[in-house]
Amino acid sequence: MNLSDLQRREFLSSLATLSVAAALHGETRDGVLSRNLGSTGERVSAIGLGGYHIGVPSEEEGIRIIRTALDRGLNFLDNSWDYHDGDSEIRMGKALRDGYRKRAFLMTKYNGRTRASAAQQIDDSLKRLQTDHIDLIQFHENIRMTDPDKYFGPGGAHEAVMAAKQAGKVRYVGFTGHKDPSIHLHMLDMAAKNGFHFDSCQMPLNVLDYHFRSFAHTVVPRLVAERTAVLAMKPLASGLIFQLNNIDAVACLHYSLNLPTSVVMNGCDSLERLEQAFNAMRTFKPMTTAEVEALTAKTREAAMSGRIERFKTSEDFDGTSHNPSSMG
Repeated sequence: MNLSDLQRREFLSSLATLSVAAALHGETRDGVLSRNLGSTGERVSAIGLGGYHIGVPSEEEGIRIIRTALDRGLNFLDNSWDYHDGDSEIRMGKALRDGYRKRAFLMTKYNGRTRASAAQQIDDSLKRLQTDHIDLIQFHENIRMTDPDKYFGPGGAHEAVMAAKQAGKVRYVGFTGHKDPSIHLHMLDMAAKNGFHFDSCQMPLNVLDYHFRSFAHTVVPRLVAERTAVLAMKPLASGLIFQLNNIDAVACLHYSLNLPTSVVMNGCDSLERLEQAFNAMRTFKPMTTAEVEALTAKTREAAMSGRIERFKTSEDFDGTSHNPSSMG
């Protein structure tokens, strides 16, 4: 999406209004910024602990990272049924023993497109996470235009999710995707057609997305209007942002926090990275229009090629494509 000067000014003006509104509903206590999770009534940390990265270091270190985050008040935990073939969930389940579960707002995702496969994966996740309920369950990788149709179709995953919710296995329902904003908009259209309101929606929101196939420009305003929680992922473009030598990680996190996000997922595979997340929350303040323009100007040329946001332009990050049987 190549923005005209007028479109850019209109977006920045709208962003400033939305960011101020988000800031008014935010609260910082003991260095942790918390925000409302859409219209759910839940209060969550503005940065969430990414589940994939918990599977990168040793199990002992992964558990230490999770418990340190919870001890310091970062309470939103991200995960997925397929991260490290389930090992990320297993590690998180071990970390949530000894009273830690009650401190966490626990989110995970499933790949299943059918009722049967989604139901099985939800039960798998409950077992691995050693819990009787998941606070937020999300349909993983809404990356094909056919995914929303399958989700709401007869015998689709939505049936499994509603059954799990009725049984008390899950509390809130959302979806994720990293490919194209038009696919997210189709999912929201299908939800409206079926009389359903998603509690959350997760997507890449970073300083590259500002310029290229932008979720921030096209999906976020609709989510705000519908009071659906905006969940950001890949604020550092899965680490690929550091191919540019003029970008600071905390500044990138500030950009994502400056959007009307409920939570920004941050992958922390070390205590040092976790400390960076706390630093970003502690030092965040709403950015001015000039600050947003200056930061995003640094990424425009690289962003427009799509070469860094490979999750949008290739199948490298498409777990459901690499493991099609997981979709059922």
